[in-house]
Amino acid sequence: MVRATIFVRGAVQGVGFRWWTRARALELGLAGHARNMADGRVEVVAQGDRPAVERLETLLAEQPTTSGRPGRVESVTTQWNGPKDGVSGFVER
Repeated sequence: MVRATIFVRGAVQGVGFRWWTRARALELGLAGHARNMADGRVEVVAQGDRPAVERLETLLAEQPTTSGRPGRVESVTTQWNGPKDGVSGFVER
């Protein structure tokens, strides 16, 4: 189990990006959240099996999108951490 905090920069607010991210995370069996940040980025925190978290990271960053990802992603930065106890489900904040 791993936990990643993924910061996505670009035109990613107000376009359904968090909803799309939540749907992909749930399909991959991940827990965590996606939230808009004041600086225009979206913060995605995903916890689960490393291959699933890496797949979500790939889907968030791929150019061009092959999965219908909304918005326009300019960059993705990932910070890897150990998992936290008590995290379940994936929500939009």
